[in-house]
Amino acid sequence: MFIKQLYTGCLSEAAYFIASEEEAAVIDPLRDIDEYIALAKENNVTIKYIFETHFHADFVSGHLDLAKATGATIVYGPDTVTKLPVHIAKDGETFSVGKLSIEVLHTPGHTLESSCFLLKDENKKPYAIFTGDTLFVGDVGRPDLAQKGEELTMNDLAGMLYDSLQNKIMPLDNNIIMYPAHGAGSSCGKNLGPETFSTIGEQKKTNYALQPQTKDEFIKAVTEGLTTPPQYFPINAKINKEGYESINAIIEKGLQPLNIKSFKEAINNDDVLILDTRPATVFTQGFIPNSISIGLEGRFAEWAGSLLPFDKTLVIVAEQGKEKESVVRLARVGFENFAGYLDGGFEAWQNAEEKIDMIIDIEPDELAMDLPFDEKLLILDVRKEIEYHDAHLKDAINIPLSGLIDPASMVDLEDNQNIYVHCAGGYRSVIAASLIKKQGIHNLRNVLGGWNKIKELSEKFEIEKNTVALN
Repeated sequence: MFIKQLYTGCLSEAAYFIASEEEAAVIDPLRDIDEYIALAKENNVTIKYIFETHFHADFVSGHLDLAKATGATIVYGPDTVTKLPVHIAKDGETFSVGKLSIEVLHTPGHTLESSCFLLKDENKKPYAIFTGDTLFVGDVGRPDLAQKGEELTMNDLAGMLYDSLQNKIMPLDNNIIMYPAHGAGSSCGKNLGPETFSTIGEQKKTNYALQPQTKDEFIKAVTEGLTTPPQYFPINAKINKEGYESINAIIEKGLQPLNIKSFKEAINNDDVLILDTRPATVFTQGFIPNSISIGLEGRFAEWAGSLLPFDKTLVIVAEQGKEKESVVRLARVGFENFAGYLDGGFEAWQNAEEKIDMIIDIEPDELAMDLPFDEKLLILDVRKEIEYHDAHLKDAINIPLSGLIDPASMVDLEDNQNIYVHCAGGYRSVIAASLIKKQGIHNLRNVLGGWNKIKELSEKFEIEKNTVALN
């Protein structure tokens, strides 16, 4: 038996490769499939099945491209509705992979078709369960992602999830290894634990959702405190359900090199956005006017999906050699419209003596010195509401980064103000500054190190904590 977890940190996503004898299965593959094909070749096995735990909302699956490349059968659980060429399994249906077997456990709640896959060894003894978004380490999947056409409320799905956990998960032996589809940082749950796998027994002891409680108590527990899901979730779910363009075709479009002249022609169009994927600390030192900064070093794909419109065409400005990575990671969350990338990157633009823009970086102690004397100073905290609520600078206004997709959120920002932007560490604040600049507000300063550095100088600032309870 061979099991390999393939974890992608920037999406907090786990795919799985299982092999026995000369056969293999892949569970919840990402859109870029080369790693799965390489693993099959390395282990001298044929990929027989592609198991999908549900229609993923936070990334585009590689199920279609992988099936086309290998001839494998795509398997979804009961209640799956799609016109794609897939096998819709019955609850309890079993599939053989070499000497192993995989049983389908239908566990609706996160979505209607959500299913777990119970792996049994050559003696038919349950060994591991792949829980998708039904059960995470320390959490469960959010029940507010009903798809279009499904007349279900969040409470309806939460009630289904309670029944699924009680009837399908709780009876399992404690020593069964649990492999979820996501880890900490994922927006598919509220507060996932830092581990990427666990055991059923450990989750029975520590996961709030598996503690003794009534259905009503469970529904309240799993629905309280849910933030609005990112804007790209329904888009990705629809793509996974209805199909998509081959990633190779997308890469080909995205990797069209554009010289300065072609680049300028491309961006002279309201339907084209410049996306700069260089590190945030590099971006602030100089960039092409109207560029949006989302650096590859952070949760790049997630923020791109949350902030960028899918009906626009993207042109990429990247560090040289990072163009393909930029396109692939964007394709993972459903972006397919590309006009190419700037050949030679920002350096080529700068060497051509084209107009550039900058964002002023300042240290937190400079902010501390300016605060008492600058009547036009405005502190903009772009952390999440819960982060702001925990502790923030006195008089700072909070516009979470995800809220800046709506220009109306910037209505109280004026160019005659001295705006100091910060987040927790400096990544989100640069994205925010680029979005604000794109709206024509340029009197900005980016606070280096963000809240983490501000806290180290707490004696120089007035800090407010937990002043208002969050609902």
